[in-house]
Amino acid sequence: MEKLELYIPKLEELWFYQKMMSDPETMSYNDPWGGCIDYPDEVLPEWHANWVGQEPERFYAYIKRSSDGAWIGDVCFHYTPEKDWWDMGIVIYAPFRGKGYAVPALKLLLDHAFRDCGISRLHNDFETTRDAAWAIHRKVGFKEMGVEDGILQLMLTKEDYLNNNP
Repeated sequence: MEKLELYIPKLEELWFYQKMMSDPETMSYNDPWGGCIDYPDEVLPEWHANWVGQEPERFYAYIKRSSDGAWIGDVCFHYTPEKDWWDMGIVIYAPFRGKGYAVPALKLLLDHAFRDCGISRLHNDFETTRDAAWAIHRKVGFKEMGVEDGILQLMLTKEDYLNNNP
């Protein structure tokens, strides 16, 4: 497997974020909620300021392939105070899907969240029909919390992660 790393994008590098969010194949998972998401240039400075350099409250990074510097997707997390957990996300850009990048990318996010930022638990949720997403999360240790309205609720604690990844 090719080595991956997290890369914090500069404001002028958010063109890749815009490209992913406007790509119908990449955003097909979001079809029930409108599919592609438009991020015009004028909103990017505020978006960048809100997400970059805000750890442990919020974190955003590209997934970068070390061999050639290619950006293959992104990862993020943000604190959800009403639930007292951090919600996370991972998006692999469609041309890079199915190539074994998701699990190592997710592990990079988890290492950063739990080891570097010291957060206590990460939550994610998605439709029960997304078998590949569930398989990837299960491989890194997420546990099922239940299903609400067809949405699978998942959690991984810092303690469980570190016990299984010393």
